[in-house]
Amino acid sequence: MTAQFSLEPTFAERKRTQIKDAAGIIGIDEAYLSLMVDEFYTRIRADARLGPIFEAAIGDDWGPHLDRMKRFWASVALNAGSYAGKPVVVHQRLARVVPTDFDRWLVLFAATLQDTAPTPEAIQYLLLRARRIARSLRMAMFDTDTTGVPSLR
Repeated sequence: MTAQFSLEPTFAERKRTQIKDAAGIIGIDEAYLSLMVDEFYTRIRADARLGPIFEAAIGDDWGPHLDRMKRFWASVALNAGSYAGKPVVVHQRLARVVPTDFDRWLVLFAATLQDTAPTPEAIQYLLLRARRIARSLRMAMFDTDTTGVPSLR
């Protein structure tokens, strides 16, 4: 005779659901993130400084990059676990990037949120995460010691 059993959700699964539900309350879901990513990268491509950097790195086929960024933001905002990449390594390969490019990136991101976000709370939620990402990438790319290891200065 086989005993009946049920698998309880793990802590990580419960936490993922909690984060997704909380984000949904302020209007953030995968549909919104898809719209946000599309609009943000339309602005990036039109930007005189950042557009050429992205074009050089991505070329003409933006579909895979946009799909990757949608998975990235779903993982960042919803804890979706759908992104598996190494953004620091990718960004460290970009020779034309200077530290102030992250400030421009944040300006465009904030403007995109102002124009598209469903609630003020969604703007705060996503902008906080974007600022952390920009700070982390800037530190990894430009605040390193002589061995290339990020400094904690």
